[in-house]
Amino acid sequence: MILLDRGTFIAGCLAVLFAASAAAFEPPHHHEGSAALILPATGTVQVAFTPGNDAGKLIADAIHDARRQVLVQAFSFTHRKIAEALIAAKQRGVDVKVVADKEQTHRIPTSVIAKLVAGGVPVFIDSDHTGAHNKVIVIDADSPGATLITGSFNFTHAAQYKNAENVLLIRGNLALTDLYLKNWRHHYEHSQPYR
Repeated sequence: MILLDRGTFIAGCLAVLFAASAAAFEPPHHHEGSAALILPATGTVQVAFTPGNDAGKLIADAIHDARRQVLVQAFSFTHRKIAEALIAAKQRGVDVKVVADKEQTHRIPTSVIAKLVAGGVPVFIDSDHTGAHNKVIVIDADSPGATLITGSFNFTHAAQYKNAENVLLIRGNLALTDLYLKNWRHHYEHSQPYR
């Protein structure tokens, strides 16, 4: 049996707690079988369901509130209101980038990808996967009001008016937003500029 004084015991407990907390903030690993991360619930969550709620307007409004950066991962992107919000953000000096699925380049005639590029928004194509199926927007990740948008909602009119979809806007959860930011960067690194 080892006896520790109170200060040593508390310091040891804090060291274990810090090590466990730090492990939760490691970048996402892309290995099959990796355990899912558990993070503390912080910030606020706003939810919308379609059809019914105007998820497109909710997303566009969040983009309008961006001050520094908007990073997008899109599988299918035909929603003009969201595209216009991204172009407007770029025009007011916000760093805007889009990583899109390769199918957006040739098989979807209503895709807004060419419109984004014409509006000055850099678009990159992720063709390393059978489907780049993420639907994510990271807004101002380094600020206390960081916003993460995710869910089943493709950025399309069909998702808004025809499909049963959901979207979450998570504000102020810096740890979760940072994980999504790291994942966005991982996909951005192997994506090619849209031509």
